Amino acid sequence: MGEVSEWVETLDDRRRPLVTAMIDAARVRVPGAVEGMSYGMPALLYRGRPLLAIRASKAHIGLYPFSAAVVAAVAARLPGYSLSKGTIRVTEERPLPPDVLAEILDQRVREIDDARRI
Repeated sequence: MGEVSEWVETLDDRRRPLVTAMIDAARVRVPGAVEGMSYGMPALLYRGRPLLAIRASKAHIGLYPFSAAVVAAVAARLPGYSLSKGTIRVTEERPLPPDVLAEILDQRVREIDDARRI
């Protein structure tokens, strides 16, 4: 087990299914993603760079794509969601739409791949 898997096991039964679904979707979408740590959070890494982290708080679940540009790119598709520069906040009652998660992952992979070409 890795950092992400171990962290997921600490979640309560109410939050674990939503978090697991997002992590599983990320692993399917980005098969090269591996578990690790980034900015002190359990995260999925792609080519050694942070791809996505998910953290639970009392009021929400934060999705961190490690890119303000990625959050900005999907912001218009998330009316009513709480967003900040690098975070998208979801709840069990209002999960992230799967197509938006796919777009977040695709854009983040492109950012990482483009940075490697420089």
